[in-house]
Amino acid sequence: MNRRLSLFNVTSLVIGFAFLYLPILLLVIYSFNASRLVTVWGGFSTQWYGALFRNQALMEAAWVTLRIALLSATLATVLGTLAALALTRYGRFPGRTLFTGMVYAPMVMPEVITGLSLLLFFVAIDLDRGFWTITLAHTTLTMCFVTVVVQSRLMTFDRSLEEAAMDLGAPPLRTFFSVTLPLIAPSIMAGFLLAFTLSMDDLVIASFNAGPGATTLPIKIYSQVRLGLSPEVNAASTILIGIVTLGVISATLLSKRSVLRSRRNAH
Repeated sequence: MNRRLSLFNVTSLVIGFAFLYLPILLLVIYSFNASRLVTVWGGFSTQWYGALFRNQALMEAAWVTLRIALLSATLATVLGTLAALALTRYGRFPGRTLFTGMVYAPMVMPEVITGLSLLLFFVAIDLDRGFWTITLAHTTLTMCFVTVVVQSRLMTFDRSLEEAAMDLGAPPLRTFFSVTLPLIAPSIMAGFLLAFTLSMDDLVIASFNAGPGATTLPIKIYSQVRLGLSPEVNAASTILIGIVTLGVISATLLSKRSVLRSRRNAH
């Protein structure tokens, strides 16, 4: 089998990576632009990073976004894990089809419809829009993704490990916390990180359910872009890109270290 790269493959690869990462690279470069005009290079400067941290509105929006993402991801992880357990462990219980459809509906439904539906629901129950409505909306959105991730792990789970623990006298609850939970913990953490990322990134649903006392960072950035792009937005985006890059590199190194450790123990 010929594994050599042809000119067509190399060209396609370069065009693909350029299409994906060239805009991000330009954004990072122009975050160090001395000019206030984001499309005109005026020399190297880090002044916009200092201006970003002095921008009280952006800092408050970032803090609100972080709190909402942490809280909604935690709630979604708990509820999504319980939903995955119900779907994989309890067979054909009454209402399973309806329950499955309700769990997975936010994943396939357009965000505009989800956001509008939640808005009408919050208005119907007379709940003021703000921090908690965005948190509940993001929990509704991200719970289905956690359910998919955890459910895929539970479907390949070796039930004989739980049976062995219960044969040795462990009650079901202790078996879950001592055997099941540690083994599915990586999938739960993956679901939490996915939910956290989706919450941090969401604009549409948050814009429907935000109130005057709670403005997330995507909403704030979008409102500034409509009035004219500021170099401070480039600086904020570059910081987020750096955090994500460090997270991906750290996760890759930890994964490789775990693989090497397991191979070393096997030998």
